[in-house]
Amino acid sequence: MLPLLRRWFKKKIVAKLTALPRPRARSRFVAGRFKEPLAETLAKHGPRPVLGYRLYLPSGSLRRRSLPLIVMLHGCRQDPLSFAEGTRMNQWAEDGRYAVLYPEQSPRANSMRCWNWFEAASIAGHGEAALIARLIGRTTRRRRIDPRRVYLVGMSAGGAMACLLAVRHSRLFAACAIHSGVMYGVASSPMQAVSVMQSGPSPASIDKARRLLHEAGESQATVPTLVIHGDRDTTVNPVNADQIIVQLKERMEFIDASAGALLASGEQLIDRGGHAYRQQDYTQQGRSVLRKILVQGLGHAWSGGDGRHQFNDADSPDATQLILDFVMPHQREAG
Repeated sequence: MLPLLRRWFKKKIVAKLTALPRPRARSRFVAGRFKEPLAETLAKHGPRPVLGYRLYLPSGSLRRRSLPLIVMLHGCRQDPLSFAEGTRMNQWAEDGRYAVLYPEQSPRANSMRCWNWFEAASIAGHGEAALIARLIGRTTRRRRIDPRRVYLVGMSAGGAMACLLAVRHSRLFAACAIHSGVMYGVASSPMQAVSVMQSGPSPASIDKARRLLHEAGESQATVPTLVIHGDRDTTVNPVNADQIIVQLKERMEFIDASAGALLASGEQLIDRGGHAYRQQDYTQQGRSVLRKILVQGLGHAWSGGDGRHQFNDADSPDATQLILDFVMPHQREAG
């Protein structure tokens, strides 16, 4: 009789334990290195065959079918850790349930850790641009990522590279955000890059970029884009924000001529404490596809970031929230 009671009691205990909800897996911020599988094939374009990265996965992500992915490209003298802490993107990702990928520029590729957005190979879609694109593709395939909801964000040199990727590898992305960046194709050397950053692109470089833009036919897809810039930025002249908008507006109208011209809304002045900012939207068939935000009094820094880190301004508006509010409603078409 006693063994029967023991077996019955054991079954009851096991049944109750099985019925209890399993604890949700913790969030993870993993480091990795991506080795380019096509390095020999692409050697003539001068790619970096190995790319470091950090990947943030929110708690419970292993049990989800798919997650949106934010790709974060840091600026010069930054790395994934300082960029993640400065923007607080991981905290937002935990609340919003999405993954965040931080490619990391090597000091061997650039002593200041700047992305080489002005190199001919990248401008053509190869080099560092291709390496980042392949890292994104591998992450999307190997993790539970929704390929229709991959979003691209960049700051400064990372913003310039984000603009380049949104042109040359546009089919990867549902939307993009460029903070304190530079338009695609207006510099082809470090000296030209510095000139564009300080004074904006020359008419000749804009014409050259326009020709490059029309040649990028193999990757043509429109990418809704938010451009954020500080009007006191002395590192990257705010005129670059205007030029990015002009370039992407022309590109969208060229790619999808049947959708008609982009219509500009009236500029809004928004003041909710901290820095006031001016916002202007551009719509196509009633859908907002471009947005420019010019933050008053902001220098070369992430708006609303963690002021303990360089290139971050603690005063609002919070650029991370502005970016997520813009990009998240967009979804790339299947296929």
